[in-house]
Amino acid sequence: MSMNWYVTRKMNFGAAAEKLEEIPKDEWLERLQGVQVTRGDMNKLIMNYLVTEGFKEAAEKFRMESGVQPTADLDQMDERIKIRDAIQNGKIEDAISLVNNIHPELLDNDRYLYFHLQQQHLIELIREKNIESALDYAQTHLAERGDENPEILSELERTLALLAFENPESSPFGELLHPSQRQKVASELNAAILEMDSTPKLANLVKLLLWSQEELDKKKIKYPRMSDISHGSFEEPKS
Repeated sequence: MSMNWYVTRKMNFGAAAEKLEEIPKDEWLERLQGVQVTRGDMNKLIMNYLVTEGFKEAAEKFRMESGVQPTADLDQMDERIKIRDAIQNGKIEDAISLVNNIHPELLDNDRYLYFHLQQQHLIELIREKNIESALDYAQTHLAERGDENPEILSELERTLALLAFENPESSPFGELLHPSQRQKVASELNAAILEMDSTPKLANLVKLLLWSQEELDKKKIKYPRMSDISHGSFEEPKS
């Protein structure tokens, strides 16, 4: 599905915003409603997201319901699914081994991604309250990485801070032990495997929307901001 319609619409809104001090909500919504997206295009967008994110069963079911053919062989998704499931189950070393078997150059070329996988393994050791192994792993595999990169050092310090609490889940750094942290790492790795050009089109549209709103905010343009992307709801221009 082409994104030209969205880019053009946002550019038109941007040009109008430069001329107007304030864009009324009714006018804003009327322009949005003027954008026609066919059901076929929307179905292709959904299929692209399911395939790219590795939801094989959902993609197969959606193919039967909508008649939309996936852009890639669904059988080729199996390895990515195995890697994603390994991370979401806390088996980080298994995930690293799978990645190295499929794309041996990936983690060598993307050292920050590799750090996040190692960091997640450290988090899993802390989750298991295997303190001695956690400290040993951090010293052996991550200490030098922190010295090389201040950003990595900050993330490593936050992770090791979990060790200072008897109940790390309820500590100020407890979000690192939340399942969403595993999902974050799994998504980062999945995106790296697919490479930038294969990023889901739906994700690109959301990023474009957020960027457009940020640019309008910088110019102090008053416009109906989309406050809840999941529901597509807008807030009135702030006076």
